[in-house]
Formats: sequence, C-alpha cells, structure tokens
Amino acid sequence: MGMSYRDRVHPDLLELYDSAPGLELDDFANHLRTFMAEELKENGLPVSDEVEVTEQYICGKNGVKDIYVRIYKPAEISDILPALLWIHGGGYVSGFAKRDESVCILFAKEVKCLIVSVEYHLAPEYPFPVPIEDCYSALQWLYDNSAELNVDTERIAIAGYSAGGGLTAALSMIARDRGGPKVIFQMPLYPMLDDRCDKPSSLEMQDRVAWFGEGNKKAWSLYLTGIDPEDVPPYAAPARATDLSGLPPTYTFIGELDPLRDETIEYVERLGQAGVPVEFHLYPGCFHAFDIAAVRTKIGDRALNGCIEALSFAFEKAR
Repeated sequence: MGMSYRDRVHPDLLELYDSAPGLELDDFANHLRTFMAEELKENGLPVSDEVEVTEQYICGKNGVKDIYVRIYKPAEISDILPALLWIHGGGYVSGFAKRDESVCILFAKEVKCLIVSVEYHLAPEYPFPVPIEDCYSALQWLYDNSAELNVDTERIAIAGYSAGGGLTAALSMIARDRGGPKVIFQMPLYPMLDDRCDKPSSLEMQDRVAWFGEGNKKAWSLYLTGIDPEDVPPYAAPARATDLSGLPPTYTFIGELDPLRDETIEYVERLGQAGVPVEFHLYPGCFHAFDIAAVRTKIGDRALNGCIEALSFAFEKAR
C-alpha cells in the first residue's frame, strides 16, 4: 500500500496542512473569492517603512480606466529602477492585488525594484482573453510611463504565482509576438499552463487541502468559457504553444505535491530545448502555494530567497 498524501508532506508544512479548511468544487469561483477575502481580513495588510505603496486605475484595451494596479517603490531611492510586473494568482477566477502585498513589498525591498501589481478582470465574468489582455495593457502602461515612474525600460521583468504564472508565460509570448514591450526576464511560479489537465500529477493530486486536480480542471473550464476545447489558443494555455524560442530567461519552481508539477517540468524542458536560459527547482513534499502559505518556514524561505536571487541577478545582468 502506497503512502498517503499527508505522509508525503514536508515536515515544515504539516501544521499548515492539518489546519487547512479545504476547497470545495460547488460554486468554485465564489468559494475561492470568499476564502481569499476572509484570509486578507484575518491577516490584514503588511506595512513597511522601506517601501512606498500607491494605487491607481489604468486604461485597458477598451480605453476605459478600469484596471486597478498597486505600485511598490523602495523608499528614499531616487535612481532609475528596474521594474517587475507582478500578476496575482487565484485560478484565473479569484485573487486580487492586495493579497500579494507581502511578496511585493519583499521583492521591492530586497531587489530594489519598482513593482506594478495588476488586478486583472476575472473569469467566469471575464473569460479569456480579457485577463491576459489586461496584463498586456499593464505591461504597456509600465513601459509607456517609465519616465514618470523612474523605470529603466531595458530592465523590465514579469512574474506571478499559479494562474499569475500562466499569465506570465502567456504574456512573454504576446510581448515577443507583438514586438514589445521588451521583457528581459520571466518568473512564472508553479504556473497554470495546460487546460487539458491530463498529466499524471494532475490526476494524482486530489487532496482538497491544497490546489487539486479536479479544482484545477474546474478553474480552466471557467477561464475558457466559449472556447472550443479542441482549439485552445496558446495565449490561453501556454502548454499548447509550438514555439518557445525567443522567450526571456526564465526562473521557476514548484512543489512535488502540486497537480501542476508535470506541466511545469515539461515547460521547463521545452524552454531549454528552444535555447531559452532556464533555472528550475522542485521542492520535495511541498504542495501548491506552499511558499505563500508558509513564508515563516525554512522551506518557504528557501523558495522566496531563490526568487530574490534570480530576479536580482537578471536585473544586474541587464544593467
């Protein structure tokens, strides 16, 4: 008899695993939204004297100022800064910019970069292509307003978790195919890349304490509302892309117990085969989003520190 899911969980994460409320498939999008909103209400927003936080609305593809962004700038730094467009997670159907306040403050402080965190519109009310077009609008806005933001346009990167990782991978392809803005580095972390949900890890990981295979499948169905499953565009599901050449250098990681494990590994292999510099880490015993949920653990700190080092190196190399 094989090991149970819990038996495989990293010791640092067992307390979190045992206290997790579990995810429900019924009314999936609203369940996730309620869970995330209550989580923020319970924990509150972090505060740092070392990072200035502002907010505003920017224009989307329709020309209407309806995309909310939060901007994080290291305090008391007047030099031109590199910039990171951050894309939050939430299965394409939930999430918001404030939920990632801690990591944005951390990256801004440690990497000494400006961060624009984009709150794209969510499925199922706004299915593909609205979320990815919102992200492209935010990238274009960051580039076009570089002088006002005091940003170096030769040092712009993009990153995000989960669905934000999938949108990061898609946005890198769109920026490549549309001829800009230039992206010098991407960090799609445990990304949602493949709508087919047929990899062994997707079928294996069904424990509802963390992101699970059936929930992943449900989220994809909501994001791809109205799309023929036999003709899903690569900008919607980057795993379907046939050409990964010319993409920016990449850093990513994922947990061994993540249903997205195998599609991430396959993406990393294909990037390497396409000549894209890529660094990848697989964390044993770790489930989806372990780094966010477990930032005060050694394994969570390792994951976050790896991101900081990779992002710092990318910006320094492009200097």
